[in-house]
Amino acid sequence: MEETRSGLILINTGPGKGKTTAAMGTALRAVGNGMRVLMLQFLKGSWHYGELDAVKAFGDNFVLRQMGRGFVKIGGAETDPEDIRLVEAAWEEARQAILSGEWDMVVLDEINYAISYGMLDPAKVVETLQARPEMVHVILTGRNAHASLVEIADTVTEMRQVKHAYEHGVLAQRGIEY
Repeated sequence: MEETRSGLILINTGPGKGKTTAAMGTALRAVGNGMRVLMLQFLKGSWHYGELDAVKAFGDNFVLRQMGRGFVKIGGAETDPEDIRLVEAAWEEARQAILSGEWDMVVLDEINYAISYGMLDPAKVVETLQARPEMVHVILTGRNAHASLVEIADTVTEMRQVKHAYEHGVLAQRGIEY
């Protein structure tokens, strides 16, 4: 088999734990290989996660930005217009970053939620991914990856929960879940 090198589209989706963690691991591997990584967290923003401090050690080679106010669309509640505005701003920053070629890898954390909640048009995302420079890798995370994104992706991994400590009364722990 002939070796082919090109920028890849990777999707981490599914109901299980580990989508963002897997993306961070791939991003860490990329930084270790001299690549520049930008990670935009579409909906996260109200909690302080350990990864925010960890990536500071990599300086400008691994930049992580929280673009939202926190998790949105809980239950049957209407989406707050401010959350929609923040998603639109996050998408514009993501689009520019992907197309700029300045970054070797762009991680769009929780973007699948923003799409499945109707806050972002998947066609815009597909269009940008298809127009990206040849060697730009993009990772998309979150449950319910849109079919159009799955179709154009090079690798799609679905996390499924087999067992979780929360089911036995163990709450989220710093260093494990955040």
